Amino acid sequence: MKIGLFTEVYPPYVSGVSTSVKMLKEALEKMNHTVYVVTANLDKARLKYDKDERVLYLPGIKTGIYETRLTTVYSRKALKIIKDWDLDVVHCQTEFGVGAFAHVVAKKFKLPVVHTYHTLYEDYVYYVTHGHFDKLGKKLAIKLTQYYCDKKCDELIVPTAKIEDLFINKYEIKKHIHVIPTGIDTERFLLTPALEKKVTKLKTKYKIKKDDFIIGTVGRVAIEKSFDKELQAFQKLLEIMPKVKLMIVGDGPEIKNLKQMAKDLNIADKVIFTGKIPYENMPEYYHLFNIMTSFSITETQGLTIIEGLAASLPIVCIDDESFHEMVEADYNGFFFTNEKEFIKAAIELINKPDIYYEMAINAKNSIYKYSKEVFASEVLKVYHKAIETKRNHQA
Repeated sequence: MKIGLFTEVYPPYVSGVSTSVKMLKEALEKMNHTVYVVTANLDKARLKYDKDERVLYLPGIKTGIYETRLTTVYSRKALKIIKDWDLDVVHCQTEFGVGAFAHVVAKKFKLPVVHTYHTLYEDYVYYVTHGHFDKLGKKLAIKLTQYYCDKKCDELIVPTAKIEDLFINKYEIKKHIHVIPTGIDTERFLLTPALEKKVTKLKTKYKIKKDDFIIGTVGRVAIEKSFDKELQAFQKLLEIMPKVKLMIVGDGPEIKNLKQMAKDLNIADKVIFTGKIPYENMPEYYHLFNIMTSFSITETQGLTIIEGLAASLPIVCIDDESFHEMVEADYNGFFFTNEKEFIKAAIELINKPDIYYEMAINAKNSIYKYSKEVFASEVLKVYHKAIETKRNHQA
């Protein structure tokens, strides 16, 4: 099968969406399918085609939201290149820019469209409204999502039951929904001797002592991820457990504010901000952690939690439905609803090595269903269904 993946972001840009697309491409290619990627050119506003990697970069303008660009929705030069690919299916990972171009491609070449919904836009409208007309912005985001999912694609994929429930009960989307969790390359996170050497170097770099207990969190450092709440909870934990340190891996618009907040809370010497880390280096960072946390309630899946489990990390995360499929309470982690519960869970894992090590083993044993091979196999079924449906409609 010849597959076109259309995505706003792709490595080296680091995000859950870019990781998801990369994992899918690699797994499908391993299954002997030919996969092309159409994405935004984040470096320069010009069209570029990497023929060896089969990645087409569309020109665009900066959006002001992180490093993303809004691309053209029509390009004759790009269409000429794509025509030679002779695609069987278009798999769209975004609703705007590249997503709009995906539908131009699908219409021109009479191809079925599979869409994966990654982002809850109603949680991100403040990046556009800046606090003005937020209610109207959220209503518009919901209306656009309804229209896109019901009218613009042949088959719809979401990563968790949380999004499925939201789409059915709040958004009232009528389209059949396929729930397929994003897969990862689970082998990358195994602690090999080579990886262990890298971890040792990082411990020296960040001055991590043997008896330090590292609470780790990974993600885009932005308001919606609730790192401010994590810092506040960590300060209170630190009063009880002075050997703990918090490591925040990632970069984003809130990092300056959070560094100042750490100073104001008098915990700056206990909080490590790594800044942006290339995705290929992430396994060694996960292995710096003793446990992994998330305070975010805006995830569609929380891919970093799966990666943490793959690195044998017990998870302590907020009780949000997006984490329910991967984290099982008292098996591979704990859920919390407030600061007290977070502190209690962390202290239990610090003070009770037997519980900690059992959860670490359970963490590793709970991620096989999230392999990129399983992910690709499930997505492939949706491709076949979309192709068959399109063929029947055209008959």
